[in-house]
Amino acid sequence: MATQFTRALQTLSRAGVDFILIGGVAGAAHGAPRTTLDLDAVYARNPENVDRLASALAPFHPYPRGAPPGLPFAFDSATIVRGLNFTLTTDLGALDLLGEVVGGGTYEELLPRTQLMEIHGVTCRCVDLPTLIHLKRAAGRPKDSEAVAELELILEQRRKITPAS
Repeated sequence: MATQFTRALQTLSRAGVDFILIGGVAGAAHGAPRTTLDLDAVYARNPENVDRLASALAPFHPYPRGAPPGLPFAFDSATIVRGLNFTLTTDLGALDLLGEVVGGGTYEELLPRTQLMEIHGVTCRCVDLPTLIHLKRAAGRPKDSEAVAELELILEQRRKITPAS
């Protein structure tokens, strides 16, 4: 099932979930041509936000991606508090919800390195381009190395257009 990016972002935004986009959707928002299959977001882990996240996704049947069918699993506030990073399959598609990301830390640690962007018609927080490049490098996966080259080219082009003063 293809991820319904617009609907997923609308769902999180309307529920008031505090999240920061990272990964392929963030790359696309910054102009990268690479496509992605999932939505990657770092979420705030305070109790109110955890409750909003659990409630927002409940109607979409979140389940651990790659887990055998039929395992007892409830994506509720208690599960989120006991866990940290969740790779889920949902009725909206693939969602990676991260309480902490390698190379970037928590929502609060990433927050100063974000910007509000309109993505799929939804205004939401997205890591800035230098931070996205840093996160991709820290992940160290081959597909991220390819994405870093594209993102660095975009950053270089932006710097030529708007030189630092």
